[in-house]
Amino acid sequence: MAKLKLGAIADDKPIKLTVELPAAIHRDLVAYADALSRETGQATIDPAKLVAPMLARFIAGDRAFAKLRSVRKPTSARPAPGGPTPASEQG
Repeated sequence: MAKLKLGAIADDKPIKLTVELPAAIHRDLVAYADALSRETGQATIDPAKLVAPMLARFIAGDRAFAKLRSVRKPTSARPAPGGPTPASEQG
């Protein structure tokens, strides 16, 4: 199984991230922001504000990543099925 290279993020404060996007992706973000503004009746949305929710939806919808995350989550103090039992339970 592949190991992710990222570690835990210390806090949940917004983090400023600078990325370079292909011009076509930027045009699509601008068009999407415009369409979203028209659909919701909101003022024009900054295309950069769309990146985080889009990434969040992409990650949430990635079944392989969700499976990887569920396998890698820390387990409780209980032993795995078939694994060794704690010393206090040994007879």
